[in-house]
Amino acid sequence: MESGIQERLAEFIRRKGLRRTGQRDFIIKSAFSKDEHFTAEELFDRVRKSSSDISRATVYRTLALLVEADLLREIDLGDNQTTYDPNFLEKPSHNHLVCIDCGRVVEFEDAHIDLLNDCVTRRLGFRPVRQTLKIEASCEQLRLNGRCPNLIASRLSGKRLRRKR
Repeated sequence: MESGIQERLAEFIRRKGLRRTGQRDFIIKSAFSKDEHFTAEELFDRVRKSSSDISRATVYRTLALLVEADLLREIDLGDNQTTYDPNFLEKPSHNHLVCIDCGRVVEFEDAHIDLLNDCVTRRLGFRPVRQTLKIEASCEQLRLNGRCPNLIASRLSGKRLRRKR
């Protein structure tokens, strides 16, 4: 975990009058151990593999704390559950492309989108603070080849796939 995250969290915890706990530290380390999106249940499963004495409630409270501290961002990837994005601090204006066939999520940045966001918000009398864009698309590999390795991997891992609209 990046030292900047640790410092910001330590300051936030001090301001809130909370104390550092081993369980909370372990959950936070697990949340930032990978540069990928996760749900609360996925984080709970990750934590439970290494430490069986951490409750689901502790994971949920810690996630709420990290969101409040502006260290994690809650995002909607269209699967009717809250997903957490641990890497928006490094890339604050990144966007998401979500495959509705296999569930794969691709992050991307685009200066044109940033410029458009800036122009639209200023024209309407606002100052942009952050932006996010989610594009839902069909998997090109599935359409062209009739199969997609991401779909196969998702099904084998038991990942819940999005429903097509």
